Amino acid sequence: MCNLYSETKGQAAIRGLFRVQHDRTGNLPSFPAIFPDQMAPIVRNAEDGNRELVHARWGMPGPVQYGGAPVTNIRNVSSPHWRGWLSPKNRCIVPATAFCEYADTKPRKIPTWFALADDRPLFAFAGLWTPWRGVRGTKSAPVNGKHELFGFLTTEANAIVAPIHPKAMPDILTTPEEVDLWLEAETPDALKFSDPCQMGFCESLRGARRRTLRRSSR
Repeated sequence: MCNLYSETKGQAAIRGLFRVQHDRTGNLPSFPAIFPDQMAPIVRNAEDGNRELVHARWGMPGPVQYGGAPVTNIRNVSSPHWRGWLSPKNRCIVPATAFCEYADTKPRKIPTWFALADDRPLFAFAGLWTPWRGVRGTKSAPVNGKHELFGFLTTEANAIVAPIHPKAMPDILTTPEEVDLWLEAETPDALKFSDPCQMGFCESLRGARRRTLRRSSR
């Protein structure tokens, strides 16, 4: 499960690559380390049919029968819990430049970063978003009220990610055509992007970059 990623290219790059017409984020900082429950940029369909860049909090509402804990990674889109959020209205893309998985090593797990190239060009995760009301944030700084939440889809790990994290990897979008399909297509067509090798990631991902990342680097 991916619970750490980065976006370091800035809002001008996001607006240009993903054809964003409305930027609602103000002065968007760099995000070298994004953890669950933090605010981060997403791109979604606005009410006027154009695309907008907004802030949202990472972690969709989880199933009530399992305690309702926030869900960062969405794997089983056939579940009734996710069915109501699969239309274009609730689809989004999550801009990123790299994502991290942890190798199950002893005594400490090793963080391994994956990117499209050494200069970490911009790409996106296929995501979902929803408005929500309740308490989010940390125990020391809870935020009660209205929130806009997001999570991103995961799929079977490809040959590059699997040696580090065999269970799953994020659904990656690397071309304008893939972004258009995810944001605009009818649901059955959009959900065809559940195979990582359909998205160009198998060919363009190059190696893993290893370094120790502490939570203080947020």
